[in-house]
Amino acid sequence: MASGIRDKVAILGMGCTRFGERWDAGGEDLIVEAFTQCLEDAGIDKNEIQACWFGTYYPEIGVGKSGIPLSSTLKLPFLPVTRVENKCATGTEAFRGACYAVASGAYDICFALGVEKLKDTGYGGLPAGSTEGEIDVMLGANKTAPGAFAQLASAYSAKYKIPMERIKEAMAHVSWKSHQNGAMNPRAHLRRSVTKEQILKAPMVAYPLGLFDCCGVSDGAACAIVTTPEIAKSIKTNEDLVLVKALQIACSSGEEALFTAWDGASVLTTTRAAKRAYDEAGIQDPRREISMMEVHDCFSITELVTMEDLQISPRGGAIEDILNGFFDLKGGGIPCQVDGGLKCFGHPIGASGLRMIFEVYNQLLQRWPEERLVKNPRYGLTHNLGGFPHQNVVAVTILGINS
Repeated sequence: MASGIRDKVAILGMGCTRFGERWDAGGEDLIVEAFTQCLEDAGIDKNEIQACWFGTYYPEIGVGKSGIPLSSTLKLPFLPVTRVENKCATGTEAFRGACYAVASGAYDICFALGVEKLKDTGYGGLPAGSTEGEIDVMLGANKTAPGAFAQLASAYSAKYKIPMERIKEAMAHVSWKSHQNGAMNPRAHLRRSVTKEQILKAPMVAYPLGLFDCCGVSDGAACAIVTTPEIAKSIKTNEDLVLVKALQIACSSGEEALFTAWDGASVLTTTRAAKRAYDEAGIQDPRREISMMEVHDCFSITELVTMEDLQISPRGGAIEDILNGFFDLKGGGIPCQVDGGLKCFGHPIGASGLRMIFEVYNQLLQRWPEERLVKNPRYGLTHNLGGFPHQNVVAVTILGINS
C-alpha cells in the first residue's frame, strides 16, 4: 500500500540567486551561484551528492536540453543527472524527482536545481510556448498569458455576481502586498513599494489586468539538497529539520475546455492537487493549520482565485479575506507571498518552484530579519500553476519542521 512521502525526506540545504535582469551572468553562472550557497548551507562536500535533477523550461535560450550542463558546470563527473520540464512547475518537478529518489531508498543524498535566463530572449514577455501534442483551445483569448488570465477575472465576476471594480480593488491589494514584501527582500527583482492608487491607475494590459497586476520575467536559479531525516540529523545535530510533508502534482486532460461543466472561474487542477497534498500531510483544516504560502501569482487574479482553490477562503469569499488583510505579512492569518512572490521576486520559470520552497524553508528555520519573519510557522505551502486555461499543471508542496 502506497504511504506517500510524508516525513521521509529532509531538506539539508538550499540556495537561491538574486532574481532580475542578470546581464552580469549567464545560465552557468547562476547555477554556480545558487549551488555554492546550497552546498555551504547543507554542510557537506559535493562528492557526497549521488544523483541530480535539473529543471529548465526554455533550453533554446538557456543552457541546453540535456542534464550535461549541470554536471559540467558544477564538475559532477559521472553522476546521474535528469533534466525535467513541466511548464511553470518545472522547479518543483526537479525537487520532486530528488525527493522521490531519497524516499525510495535508491539514494541517500540528492540535488535539485532550476534555472532560467529569460532576459536573453531580447524582449519583455515570455517566448511563445509550444502547444504541440496539446488541445489548442483558448476559449477566445488571444494567445498571451495576460489575455488568458484576464478571462479568469471575467468568469469569476460572472459566477459570483461581483462587480469588476470590487475585484480590481482586491487585485490591487494583492499586488500592493507583494510590492511591500518584495521591497524588504534583497534577492527580489522588483524592490520598490507602490501605492494602491498607482496600481489602479496603471496602464491596462488585458482588461481588467493592469501593469501592476502582471508579474515580470526574470533570470535566476534556486536549488536544494535533500536526504533522509536520519542522515540530516547526523549532519545538522543542533538544528531543526525541515521535512517534506506532501508533494503532489496534477495535470489536466483538457476536459475543462472541451465540456461545459467547468465555469472558468477556478483552476480544477489546483483543487485536486491541494486535496491530495492535505491528505498526504495529514492536514484537516488548511485555513487553521497552514502558516504561510507562496502561490503562483503570475497575475493578481490568479492569487485571488487560488485562495479558494486551495480551500483557504470560501468560494466567492477570497475578496473579503484579501481586503481584510488575512494574507498580509503583518497581522495576517496566513501570510502569502512573504518574499514578494512571482510579482516582485520574479519568475524565471525553471527556478520559481524551488524559489518558493527556499522561502518556506528559511521561514520555518526563522532565519530572516525580524521584519520579514512569519511568526512561529508550523506548515508552509507552495503552489505552481503552469498553462491556462485549456490544459495546465499544478504542483503543491507542503513543508514542516521535524516530524
